[in-house]
Amino acid sequence: MTTRPKLGALAVCHDAGRFLLVQRSKAPDAGFWGFPGGHVEWGETVMMAATRELHEETGITATPQRILDWGEALTRDTAGQVTHHFVLAAVLLDDPHGTAIAADDACAVKWATLAEIDTLQTSARVAQVARRALSRL
Repeated sequence: MTTRPKLGALAVCHDAGRFLLVQRSKAPDAGFWGFPGGHVEWGETVMMAATRELHEETGITATPQRILDWGEALTRDTAGQVTHHFVLAAVLLDDPHGTAIAADDACAVKWATLAEIDTLQTSARVAQVARRALSRL
C-alpha cells in the first residue's frame, strides 16, 4: 500500500442537461454512482486523463473544457486506518460522441439529470459538482 495520495481525474461529461455516470465495480465506492474517472498517469495532464478515463469506462469521446473543482476522497477501514486517499480534479467535458457502454471498472452506465442524480446512491459530492457544472455552462 502506498502512503501518498494519488492524483485522479473525474470526467464530468455533460450533454443536453444530462451527465454521464458510471456505477463503480471496485473499491472504494463499489456500487455507488459517480463520474467516470481514475488515476492520472505519469506524463499525462489532468485534462488528458479525464478524456482517457471517460473513453475507457464508457466508450464515449468528448472534448475537455476546463477544471471545475478539486477535492479529496479518503476511505478508512474499521480501525480508522486510511485505505484510499485521492486528490481529484473534476474536468468538464462536452460534445460527447458514441454510445455509452459499461467497460473497464464500471458495471453500469447511464445519462442522468440533476434531479435523477439526487435520487441515486452516489459517491461524495457528485450532485454538488454537477450543480457547479450547470452553473458554468
